[in-house]
Amino acid sequence: MNPFRRSPFVITAAVLVYFFLYAPIIGLVLYSFNDSRANVTFEGFIPAFSDRVVMDGSLVKSSPCGPFHWYCDLAKNDDVGEAAGNTLTIAFTATIIATIIGTMSAIALQRYDFKLKPFSQLSLYIPIVIPEIVMGIGALTLFSQLFGWVNETFNLSGDARLSLGMATVTISHIAFMVPFVTLVVQARLQGFDKSYEEAAMDLGANEWTTFRRVTFPMILPGVMSGALLAFTLSLDDFVITFFTNGPGSTTLPIYVYGLLRRIITPQVNALSTVWILVVFTAVLLLQIIQNRESKQHS
Repeated sequence: MNPFRRSPFVITAAVLVYFFLYAPIIGLVLYSFNDSRANVTFEGFIPAFSDRVVMDGSLVKSSPCGPFHWYCDLAKNDDVGEAAGNTLTIAFTATIIATIIGTMSAIALQRYDFKLKPFSQLSLYIPIVIPEIVMGIGALTLFSQLFGWVNETFNLSGDARLSLGMATVTISHIAFMVPFVTLVVQARLQGFDKSYEEAAMDLGANEWTTFRRVTFPMILPGVMSGALLAFTLSLDDFVITFFTNGPGSTTLPIYVYGLLRRIITPQVNALSTVWILVVFTAVLLLQIIQNRESKQHS
């Protein structure tokens, strides 16, 4: 019997860890149903449904959506819709490109030997371990210098001038996510049995057919895990996006930050709750894929 299983110290430590980890999230969700517009104190839940919104000072007494008043209010906010669209567009685009580049990099590092292989392998960890603010400042400096040179060299003006926007945010996210995808796919390739490829080639399949029919289906769980990890990182990224975004490229994390600087209402909590559900769903899918992958190895 494990002596630490029922240790009071272990139980207390576990309770404290989970409390500090999930208490802020639970409080955030509860405040999304707050009947007060001033999101400083919890005044209670919005009690009733009605044909129209009934206010008593700063308190919402009834609403067509009842307790979900702030969620309905959020759905009517065009700025939130635009920010959500930008976020998903950047996340999907960056994830697809980063997954392709990361998978190709993982295969190259795992299958081929070249002089700079140790350096290439080590360089994958640099974007992961350095602070995001360093990457954000570096990306901003690079784009500013590059765009300034191009605009001046080609005498671009007006709408033709290169500036920060959706493209710069997407490129920055790709650069940030490629190492994560590469390492996840490379871990899958380390346990790959090459005898399947050799058998396929002995039966007359060329390299492309072997990769498409044998290699890729077997490493697909690793590729999907890397893609979902990259997608999740892109969804909730704030620091890099903050430094590289421009007009028309506001994402949800940037939008929430702007709201918090102006006024805090339960609409912020409702938005954060929805975003938590989206990220949680992506993480849950990632966990399911990893569990299936581990069962295949066992």
